[in-house]
Amino acid sequence: MRSANPVLTRLDEVRRAERQVLGPADTMTVTDVVSRTVGLLLLTGVTAAVAWVFVPQAVWIPAALAGSSLASLALLLFISLKQITNPPLIVAYAVLQGLLLGVASRAFELVYPGIVVQAVVGTFGVFLGMALLYRARIVRATPRMARLVAGTLLGILVLSLVNLVAYLLTGRQGVVVYSLTGRVGWLPYLFSVVAIIAGAFSFILDFDLVERSARAALPRRYAWYCAFGLLVGLIFLYWQILRLLSYLRR
Repeated sequence: MRSANPVLTRLDEVRRAERQVLGPADTMTVTDVVSRTVGLLLLTGVTAAVAWVFVPQAVWIPAALAGSSLASLALLLFISLKQITNPPLIVAYAVLQGLLLGVASRAFELVYPGIVVQAVVGTFGVFLGMALLYRARIVRATPRMARLVAGTLLGILVLSLVNLVAYLLTGRQGVVVYSLTGRVGWLPYLFSVVAIIAGAFSFILDFDLVERSARAALPRRYAWYCAFGLLVGLIFLYWQILRLLSYLRR
């Protein structure tokens, strides 16, 4: 069974390709993944705080959003497709995402005071809630869940890209509303809720895959790859919650 996270999906292939006898000091553990994930989150948060304070909103926000978005997307695809376990590249992704998060979040905060704290609390609340459900085995990772969540996330990605292209060409906003003000119909609400639910349940599959990879004695360097995948999932969830909260505040 694979993860619905497009980054972590390839770990099963890696495990089969690199099945070998390694010493205990050379194999990945769940603790390794946790420590690296926390480190990446702290780095992203610090970078976001610096961008929030020092990047001039009116002058640099378009360039910062466009540049960091394109660069982080390129790094995401490169690291995912090449199964990169090089810490500097993964750290670079965290820094670029921090820049994007800091500048964009400040724009939301200026229009809707308090929304960023709500989105951060909501993101980690969902993440910790799913971790507890997984730990207690109340919600289990199953092949059926994997297919459902993966299909849903793929649909969300395709619809988001189509919506973005339509917006750039026609100025019309469909399933995703990019403006920070104005009316929002029922479809963007539904789209955001579905995205949040799918993102939440993808963590169950991610936790299961990380545990199985640790039991299968995957090389320790892949702890960075797992941490990168979890960071991608958390950032995706944050954007969806932030957007939904902005809809509710209008």
